[in-house]
Amino acid sequence: MEIKLPRYFKYILVMLGIILLIWLLQMFKSVLMPMAFALLFALLLLPMTRDLEKLRIPRPFAILCSIVLVIVILGLVIWFLSMQIVSLTSELETIGNNFDMLLMRVQDYLYKNFDIAPANKSDFIKNAIGSLREFSTAFVGSTISMTTGALAAFTIVPIFVFCFLYYRDHLEQFMFKFVAKDSRSNLNTTIVNIQQVIQSYISGLMIVIMIVALLNSAGLLLLDVKYAIFFGIFASILTIIPYIGILIGAMLPALFTLATTGHLIDAVLVVAVFVFVQFLEGNFITPLVVGSKVSINPFAAIVALLIGGEIWGAAGMILSIPVIATLKVLFDAYPPLSPFAFLLADIDENKPRKKGKVSSWFSQIWNGIGRGKRNP
Repeated sequence: MEIKLPRYFKYILVMLGIILLIWLLQMFKSVLMPMAFALLFALLLLPMTRDLEKLRIPRPFAILCSIVLVIVILGLVIWFLSMQIVSLTSELETIGNNFDMLLMRVQDYLYKNFDIAPANKSDFIKNAIGSLREFSTAFVGSTISMTTGALAAFTIVPIFVFCFLYYRDHLEQFMFKFVAKDSRSNLNTTIVNIQQVIQSYISGLMIVIMIVALLNSAGLLLLDVKYAIFFGIFASILTIIPYIGILIGAMLPALFTLATTGHLIDAVLVVAVFVFVQFLEGNFITPLVVGSKVSINPFAAIVALLIGGEIWGAAGMILSIPVIATLKVLFDAYPPLSPFAFLLADIDENKPRKKGKVSSWFSQIWNGIGRGKRNP
């Protein structure tokens, strides 16, 4: 006799499964987080590795060459940023003194216009300075913690990348074991679509970062801001955190300018530069570069951003868009879940839109003549 379960029982199981998944992601994030980043890098390096293999270079050496190239590029960027940070620390004493003077001017203004007693002046300054020092201490501590974690990930992520690329055929056959032979072509199409979406997103994001870095640096140089190139590159890198990264990237140079010059108008102009660059990036640069490859509506992106940040912090924010784009491809491939794909899709996805010209050009170079083809 067949037992029919209540319909709501399925939803309860789904909710319990989601809760269990979130718990597992948090419990084993020290392993799963590097694996997630390694998977992104592996998908990005896959076309290059295939092209090297076509030149009859053994797979292990082709993978090593690709990984070394990425490590060298990242190493140069980290070296430049670290040198700028070391130079920036020499300004801390000047920044502290300027903040003292700025706070005194604010207190005088409040006393003259709002009749705040001068007796509270010293306490106000001490509390403000104390809060600033606490923030600085916390910021340094978190930076050291992030640096330690980054160094640990720097050693394990390349190992995972190598394994993903070296055993990619084996992993593909493993996934084929779960489906019938007549359904393997659909699974293969889904895998190819996921690869193309993630590769397009990452390669497009790299181009956007470079363009935004140039625009940020040029704007700050015109304003004669100290360490303009550092702040421009730093803010552009933060664009990998959607929506929030650019805000953080604008606040730091604005506060630094306010502390070094003591003039509010200078900080406002710095913010104006980033607002203008953000306008160009959101309305022209990203649509031109990325096109409609990652067609996720902003509401779904923001929700994914918040959930990713809650689970894995800043790393979760970075991974949120590739993950939700992957889920959308999976939902599209499985008809019962297609309504969720429709929910995640951009509202204008069904309208004909031009493909990103820069993304197409970059993909042709990156993927070579074998773009979209898979080696047996």
